[in-house]
Amino acid sequence: MNSEPKRSLRAHIKTIIGSYSPQQLQAYSHDLQQRLLTHPKVCEADTLLLYHSLPDEPSTHQLIDTLHRQGKTILLPKVISPTQMTIHPYHGASSLTPGAYGILEPNTPAIHLTHIPLTLIPGIAFDATGNRLGRGKGYYDRLLKTLTTYKLGICFPFQLLSTIPTGQYDVLMDEVIY
Repeated sequence: MNSEPKRSLRAHIKTIIGSYSPQQLQAYSHDLQQRLLTHPKVCEADTLLLYHSLPDEPSTHQLIDTLHRQGKTILLPKVISPTQMTIHPYHGASSLTPGAYGILEPNTPAIHLTHIPLTLIPGIAFDATGNRLGRGKGYYDRLLKTLTTYKLGICFPFQLLSTIPTGQYDVLMDEVIY
C-alpha cells in the first residue's frame, strides 16, 4: 500500500495532539486509566504487557504502578534493534532506564513468552473495527504476531476515527478504549 495516506494521517493527528495542553491530555489519561482499572480484561489478567508512554500518548505511568502494586505481573517492551522489541518484566520505577526514542525501558533481562493474557497497545489512531495506525516502524505489528494475547488499543478520544488506512502487515486490535 502507498504509505502517503498513513504519513498524512500521522501528521494530522500530531497537529491535533499539539492543540491540547499537557493538562488536558493528562485529564484524558486520568479518565482512561480509571476505566482501565475496572475493565474486565484488566481485572482478570494476572500478567499484562503495557507500554511506558511518551508525552503524546495516553499516560500509563500511574496505571503501571497501580497494577504492579496490585500484584499483577507487568511486562514492558524494549526496542533492541531497528526492527525488534523484546519483552521485559517491570520491577518498579528503579528498573527503568532511557532507551530508544527516549522511552523509559526495563533494564531487566528479556523473557520469551508466546502467551500474555492482555496487551495494552498505543497508536496514533484507531478505528471502530480495531484497525491501528502506529508510528510507522512496525514494532508492535511484528511483536504481536508472535503472541497469543487480547489486544486492547488505547487512545485519546480524538484518535478514534471512522476509518484509517491499513496495510497487509497491520495487526487488528480486539478492542479499542478511549
